[in-house]
Amino acid sequence: MTIARAATVIAQAPGFRPARGLGNAHLQSFLASTGARRALARRRAHALRAAAREEILDCGDGIRLHGVYAPHPRAGRGLAILIHGWHGTADSAYLVSAAGHLFARGFSVFRLHLRDHGPSHHLNRELFNSARLPEVVAAVRRIAELHPHDHTFLGGFSLGGNFALRVAVAAPAVGIALDRVVAVCPVLDPARTMEALERSPVYHEYFRRKWRSALLQKLLHFPDHGYGEELRQLRSLGAMNEFFVPRYTGFADTSSYLYAYAITGERLAGLAVPSHIITSRDDPVIPAADLARLARPPALTIELTERGGHCGFIMDWRLHSWVDGRLDQLFRPGRVS
Repeated sequence: MTIARAATVIAQAPGFRPARGLGNAHLQSFLASTGARRALARRRAHALRAAAREEILDCGDGIRLHGVYAPHPRAGRGLAILIHGWHGTADSAYLVSAAGHLFARGFSVFRLHLRDHGPSHHLNRELFNSARLPEVVAAVRRIAELHPHDHTFLGGFSLGGNFALRVAVAAPAVGIALDRVVAVCPVLDPARTMEALERSPVYHEYFRRKWRSALLQKLLHFPDHGYGEELRQLRSLGAMNEFFVPRYTGFADTSSYLYAYAITGERLAGLAVPSHIITSRDDPVIPAADLARLARPPALTIELTERGGHCGFIMDWRLHSWVDGRLDQLFRPGRVS
């Protein structure tokens, strides 16, 4: 798909226009998962939360992942599997908001936790890293097996969107029948995203603290990892990558690791599952210019909005997200735009 063709598809799609005063990219990004929106999302998703039950997924080779499943009493629309972003959880405001919206419209919803996210630090000895695609593929396959529906959809936000697109590439070969995949603000080139985070003291500190907290949680369950003293001395994401990547990921250095889960270049060339990227031109941590570096198979549609920040797309001062409704529109059998 050429850039011109992608632009035509975008022009046919409904646009996102925030209310007056909500156009700032950083405000949109912060409202995605922080502040009053968290409480509002939980309250609006009361039916989803009442139906939800925790599950442990056997992903093979002794690997277990955690998730939260909410079966809809009718489930006429199918099953929506949703994946959070880096150091988000199934209870992150953006994920609860989307899940609650879909549940209210007839979807069963499974919110999948990546390794060492949510309450899952104790399930696996080895640390999370973003190149652990096989276990996420296995988890999605297991969810579809345990909870068969006429239609199955996969959605992800940020790093979860990156995983969702990589799962989509792998799905046909391992027998996962996905009707459509939607990735919201997916990480495209992790090296470029890491550079963007490190340029911003606010975003950098937010994610450094989140990552540090997760690593400390892991250490409580597996103290023999023994990195506690070193962790206390690491003051930046770059320093943390330099320490943890060669020791705990199987990659020799940070650049090799970040490249391993990039979806730029030809990584999406084999995509056959209908897939849709939604991202914003003003995303402060995912450079929109990197969209031009994606392979453009016929199965891929890209929807680029002018505003929305990172996973925000907050429409109004009641803090409703335009993405929730867009997921509802796209998660329809046979949908082409």
